[in-house]
Amino acid sequence: MNLLKALFTISGMTLLSRVLAFVRDILIARIFGAGMATDAFFVAFKLPNMLRRLFAEGAFSQAFVPIFSEYKNRRGNDETKLMLDHVTTLLALILFVVTLIGIIAAPILVYISAPGFVSTPDKFKLTVQLLQISFPYIFFISLVSVAAGILNTYNKFWVPAFTPVLMNICFIAAALWLAPYCNPPILALAIAVFVAGVVQLLFQIPFLKKIGMMPRFSINFKDEGVRRILKQMGPAIFGVSVSQISLLINTIFASFMIAGSVSWLYYADRLMEFPSGLLGVALGTILLPSLSKLHSNGDTAEYSKILDWGLRLIFMLALPAAVALGLIAVPLLATFFQYGAFEINDVQMTRNALVGYSVGLIGILAVKVLAPAFYARQNIRTPVKVAIVTLLFTQALNLIFFLFVESLQHAGLALSISLGACLNSGILYYLLRKYQIYQPQPGWFKFFTKLFAALILLSLTLWFGMGTEQSWLVRTGWTRIIHLSWLIAAGIAVYFATLWVLGFRLRDFSKRGVG
Repeated sequence: MNLLKALFTISGMTLLSRVLAFVRDILIARIFGAGMATDAFFVAFKLPNMLRRLFAEGAFSQAFVPIFSEYKNRRGNDETKLMLDHVTTLLALILFVVTLIGIIAAPILVYISAPGFVSTPDKFKLTVQLLQISFPYIFFISLVSVAAGILNTYNKFWVPAFTPVLMNICFIAAALWLAPYCNPPILALAIAVFVAGVVQLLFQIPFLKKIGMMPRFSINFKDEGVRRILKQMGPAIFGVSVSQISLLINTIFASFMIAGSVSWLYYADRLMEFPSGLLGVALGTILLPSLSKLHSNGDTAEYSKILDWGLRLIFMLALPAAVALGLIAVPLLATFFQYGAFEINDVQMTRNALVGYSVGLIGILAVKVLAPAFYARQNIRTPVKVAIVTLLFTQALNLIFFLFVESLQHAGLALSISLGACLNSGILYYLLRKYQIYQPQPGWFKFFTKLFAALILLSLTLWFGMGTEQSWLVRTGWTRIIHLSWLIAAGIAVYFATLWVLGFRLRDFSKRGVG
């Protein structure tokens, strides 16, 4: 398996999903704007989405994939399938109970996650209603994540990578055609969340059947694999919950700020999700199964080389993305979102959050490479401890910014997340080196020197090609689109042409993984 080819496959599918996500967010911004209704929806959607990351994509995936990979490589198809049946059945039962509790306890959950909404009864009531409609999403999307873990282990990367496209299609359809029939219209988005969970699960079922790994209902709590995964999930849940708690606390802070703060952070985060999804999620997806098998085989040298390959890709692609997001934040936001109810002030306030997020993009993406290095070794406790330190650091910054640097407002919340991500990745890197899990390959100094030269030329191209920020706020839609298109194209061309002149070649980043 060629890891670079797999990366391009996942990134291509993710690009399609992100493009549709932008269409979705443009429609949401244009139709609903940034105010009480969108604040209510984003808070309501954040809760089941948080649980998805906690139970499925986070803790379960970290515990399940390395052990499932071990079973696949060492124990044969029958034993692997039986373990899968037992694990999936147990997870489905847990998720069913969690879903029921979430629907019943929706008012309490909203009160905890957005206490600032209590002072506005209509806003609080709407958030509760949206949460009750969308909460079953956690049941379906968590099973989707289980299916994704299975398919990724079998190197069927494109299927899980394509699946999020279906959710964006559901959102777009709901915003365009269902919203006029709902009262209030924002209810259409909550319905879209529920439908998207069902559709994504149905899409993956045929592919599970094709590889003979379609889970069946079978209860056996004493299964060795179940017990091992549950044992790993304990610290994994705690570790993932640390980052989710950090996001929840940020929402609490934002709920006490002026109306629109939650929405401005959301739209800025959506732009950040573009490079994060294209590179970070893709790398994390392909690295964990390969690293798990290399650890199982005891191949420490190749283990280190794959990590080195991942880190070089992160720096080569994340640094220019961070520079671009920081420098041309206003052109991006004005072009994508400044329509209808999304006004000039919304662009400017979202810009502040986006600049804050861009500071930590390299740290956020580096964690996607460094953390799997521990998960693949079935060592979840170390990243958990680092996550706790990061949480304390991030929330200390939040408190300082909130109390003493009022001018930052919601942008301070974004900046604290960025600085926390940099600290997180820095500590993980230090520990990998300390325990000699990762040994950097030769040539890093030359690599950074050439990268720095390309970044300078990229920055100059974007800065002078952009013009004034004010001009972007008063232009019409098509003039923005045309200008932004050639500006981005020019930046990409200058950056990669510089790297090519300095000796970078695509074949240098080709890397064989393990099947």
